[in-house]
Amino acid sequence: MEWDSRTDRSFARGRAALAAGVLGLLLAVGGCGASGDSSGSNEKAADSKYAPSGERAGAGADADGAASSAEDRADGKPSGAKAAPKPGAAATHVIRTATLSVEVKSVPKAVAAARGVAEGAGGLVATENTERLDDTYETSHLVLRVPQDRFQEVLRELAGSGKLLSRTSNAKDVTDQVVDVDSRIATQRASVARVRELMDRAEKISDVVALEGELSSRQSDLESLLAQQSSLKDRTSLATITLDLTPPDAPDDGGRDEDAGFLDALGGGWGAFVTMLRWVAVAFGAALPFLLTGALALLVWRALRRRGTAAPAAPAGTPEKEGTPAP
Repeated sequence: MEWDSRTDRSFARGRAALAAGVLGLLLAVGGCGASGDSSGSNEKAADSKYAPSGERAGAGADADGAASSAEDRADGKPSGAKAAPKPGAAATHVIRTATLSVEVKSVPKAVAAARGVAEGAGGLVATENTERLDDTYETSHLVLRVPQDRFQEVLRELAGSGKLLSRTSNAKDVTDQVVDVDSRIATQRASVARVRELMDRAEKISDVVALEGELSSRQSDLESLLAQQSSLKDRTSLATITLDLTPPDAPDDGGRDEDAGFLDALGGGWGAFVTMLRWVAVAFGAALPFLLTGALALLVWRALRRRGTAAPAAPAGTPEKEGTPAP
């Protein structure tokens, strides 16, 4: 029994020593791995510090991706799964347009009301074209720009200003185009900055000339992108409403013409007679200066002719004296 107890104690001490050795080995391996990871992260940080801006952005994106994958693994999600986008993370850019045709009793009053509605909503009247058909009727064509959040409200007010004849509305999502233009602008600005840095370090005239040409080209591309961005911002922030205002149609006189009587015929004949007299008077007034000139020329010619016939013709030779008898 004594030998068995000593044997059990020796086995127990051996197992304890073996467990301690395995634990120490695991700790040593874990320490080496941690030191390797820390040294690698330090090298990546140094590289990102002295790398160009695009590479630093890529390194930051890799770091964010690694952190997100670590969080996914901690939550029990697969590392390759993409996180669902948060609502409201990216704004939606929409171009809204509408066309209205409204029949109103008074076009000037309707134009003033439409201008008030647009300006009251924080917009403006971009174009106004009013055309008078005759002394009674006129039409107006308006182009209104209103904020996107007041678009539907303004449409309802304009459509209710009279009798709605037609209405069309259109919405175009240009979010991808806006994001693409913004990204290209950021890239182009970085490109222009790099060319300027190279120009500052250039020593040869030929290098400076070449870099100036490259800078001019890239600056032109940047200005074009900025113009596109401004246009998109204007069209997505303000909706466009085209409004046509027309008066009610004139009464149709076709039935009365079919049943025309004596008085109608007399009125038509009198109108034609007055019109003829007016044209005759106009023609006479235009010809009057020529008639007066011709009459004056005729009077002068007759006067000269009478004087020529009244004067006697003188006899040939020396005239005879009075009282001298003839031979």
